[in-house]
Amino acid sequence: MGTAGVVLYAAWSDRGVEVAVPSYAGSGCSSVAWPSAVAGEKSVATDPRSARTAAWGDPAVIASCGWPALGPTTSECLDVDGVYWVAERLSDGAKFTTYGRDPAIVVLVPKAYAPEPLLLPAFANAAKALPDTGRRCS
Repeated sequence: MGTAGVVLYAAWSDRGVEVAVPSYAGSGCSSVAWPSAVAGEKSVATDPRSARTAAWGDPAVIASCGWPALGPTTSECLDVDGVYWVAERLSDGAKFTTYGRDPAIVVLVPKAYAPEPLLLPAFANAAKALPDTGRRCS
Protein backbone atom coordinates (compact mmCIF):
# COMPACT_ATOMS: atom_id res chain seq x y z
CA MET A 1 0.00 0.00 0.00
CA GLY A 2 2.95 2.34 0.41
CA THR A 3 3.49 5.28 2.67
CA ALA A 4 2.36 8.11 0.39
CA GLY A 5 -0.60 9.05 2.57
CA VAL A 6 1.30 8.97 5.83
CA VAL A 7 3.20 12.15 4.97
CA LEU A 8 -0.09 14.03 4.93
CA TYR A 9 -0.57 13.81 8.65
CA ALA A 10 1.45 16.68 10.03
CA ALA A 11 1.40 19.42 12.62
CA TRP A 12 -0.34 22.77 12.69
CA SER A 13 1.59 25.71 11.33
CA ASP A 14 0.69 29.38 11.68
CA ARG A 15 -1.15 29.07 8.35
CA GLY A 16 -3.06 25.86 9.09
CA VAL A 17 -2.60 22.10 9.05
CA GLU A 18 0.53 21.19 7.11
CA VAL A 19 -0.24 18.75 4.31
CA ALA A 20 1.45 17.26 1.27
CA VAL A 21 -0.42 17.89 -1.96
CA PRO A 22 -0.52 14.71 -4.09
CA SER A 23 1.30 15.05 -7.40
CA TYR A 24 -0.45 12.26 -9.36
CA ALA A 25 -1.64 13.57 -12.71
CA GLY A 26 -5.02 11.83 -12.63
CA SER A 27 -8.09 13.90 -13.42
CA GLY A 28 -11.08 14.65 -11.25
CA CYS A 29 -9.48 16.31 -8.25
CA SER A 30 -9.32 19.93 -9.34
CA SER A 31 -12.94 20.50 -8.36
CA VAL A 32 -13.46 17.91 -5.63
CA ALA A 33 -16.42 18.81 -3.40
CA TRP A 34 -15.19 18.33 0.15
CA PRO A 35 -17.78 18.23 2.95
CA SER A 36 -18.29 21.43 4.96
CA ALA A 37 -18.05 19.48 8.23
CA VAL A 38 -16.75 16.08 9.33
CA ALA A 39 -17.79 14.53 12.66
CA GLY A 40 -19.30 17.89 13.58
CA GLU A 41 -15.95 19.63 13.03
CA LYS A 42 -15.69 22.65 10.73
CA SER A 43 -13.06 22.84 8.03
CA VAL A 44 -9.71 24.37 8.90
CA ALA A 45 -7.02 25.87 6.67
CA THR A 46 -4.31 23.72 5.14
CA ASP A 47 -0.75 24.70 4.34
CA PRO A 48 -0.20 24.77 1.45
CA ARG A 49 -3.71 25.64 0.32
CA SER A 50 -4.97 23.41 -2.48
CA ALA A 51 -8.38 22.40 -3.82
CA ARG A 52 -7.09 18.82 -3.60
CA THR A 53 -6.59 18.86 0.19
CA ALA A 54 -8.84 19.63 3.14
CA ALA A 55 -8.85 19.31 6.92
CA TRP A 56 -11.38 19.46 9.74
CA GLY A 57 -11.04 19.83 13.52
CA ASP A 58 -8.18 19.59 16.00
CA PRO A 59 -6.67 17.03 15.88
CA ALA A 60 -7.26 17.32 12.17
CA VAL A 61 -8.99 14.82 9.95
CA ILE A 62 -7.10 15.25 6.66
CA ALA A 63 -8.29 14.35 3.18
CA SER A 64 -6.49 14.61 -0.12
CA CYS A 65 -7.35 13.74 -3.69
CA GLY A 66 -4.85 12.86 -6.40
CA TRP A 67 -3.15 9.64 -5.35
CA PRO A 68 -2.57 6.80 -7.83
CA ALA A 69 -5.33 4.18 -7.82
CA LEU A 70 -4.59 1.12 -5.70
CA GLY A 71 -3.96 -2.18 -7.43
CA PRO A 72 -5.20 -5.55 -6.22
CA THR A 73 -4.86 -5.88 -2.47
CA THR A 74 -5.42 -8.33 0.35
CA SER A 75 -5.69 -5.50 2.89
CA GLU A 76 -8.89 -4.85 4.83
CA CYS A 77 -11.43 -3.31 2.45
CA LEU A 78 -14.71 -1.70 3.50
CA ASP A 79 -17.85 -0.86 1.54
CA VAL A 80 -19.23 2.38 3.00
CA ASP A 81 -22.24 3.90 1.23
CA GLY A 82 -21.20 2.32 -2.07
CA VAL A 83 -17.60 3.51 -1.86
CA TYR A 84 -14.80 1.01 -1.27
CA TRP A 85 -12.02 1.98 1.14
CA VAL A 86 -8.80 0.14 1.96
CA ALA A 87 -8.11 0.56 5.67
CA GLU A 88 -4.69 0.76 7.29
CA ARG A 89 -4.12 1.10 11.03
CA LEU A 90 -1.64 3.78 12.04
CA SER A 91 -0.15 4.30 15.49
CA ASP A 92 -2.28 7.42 15.95
CA GLY A 93 -5.43 6.51 14.00
CA ALA A 94 -6.26 5.13 10.59
CA LYS A 95 -5.63 5.78 6.92
CA PHE A 96 -8.36 5.08 4.37
CA THR A 97 -7.74 5.03 0.63
CA THR A 98 -10.51 4.76 -1.93
CA TYR A 99 -10.44 1.52 -3.85
CA GLY A 100 -11.76 1.37 -7.40
CA ARG A 101 -11.37 5.12 -8.01
CA ASP A 102 -8.72 6.81 -10.13
CA PRO A 103 -7.36 9.07 -8.84
CA ALA A 104 -7.69 7.95 -5.24
CA ILE A 105 -8.71 9.90 -2.14
CA VAL A 106 -6.80 9.35 1.10
CA VAL A 107 -8.43 10.19 4.43
CA LEU A 108 -6.41 10.23 7.65
CA VAL A 109 -8.45 9.98 10.83
CA PRO A 110 -6.86 10.47 14.27
CA LYS A 111 -7.84 7.91 16.91
CA ALA A 112 -9.56 10.74 18.82
CA TYR A 113 -12.46 10.15 16.39
CA ALA A 114 -12.64 6.37 16.93
CA PRO A 115 -14.23 4.33 15.56
CA GLU A 116 -12.56 5.91 12.55
CA PRO A 117 -14.61 4.26 9.74
CA LEU A 118 -17.70 6.11 10.96
CA LEU A 119 -16.30 9.31 9.39
CA LEU A 120 -16.12 7.85 5.88
CA PRO A 121 -19.73 8.59 4.82
CA ALA A 122 -18.81 12.30 4.83
CA PHE A 123 -16.51 11.61 1.87
CA ALA A 124 -18.90 9.49 -0.20
CA ASN A 125 -19.99 12.25 -2.60
CA ALA A 126 -16.41 13.36 -3.26
CA ALA A 127 -15.34 9.77 -3.94
CA LYS A 128 -18.33 8.93 -6.12
CA ALA A 129 -17.51 11.93 -8.35
CA LEU A 130 -14.17 10.34 -9.33
CA PRO A 131 -13.83 7.91 -12.25
CA ASP A 132 -14.70 4.31 -11.28
CA THR A 133 -12.13 1.68 -12.29
CA GLY A 134 -14.51 -1.23 -11.71
CA ARG A 135 -12.44 -2.71 -8.86
CA ARG A 136 -14.44 -3.90 -5.88
CA CYS A 137 -13.70 -5.23 -2.43
CA SER A 138 -13.95 -9.00 -2.35
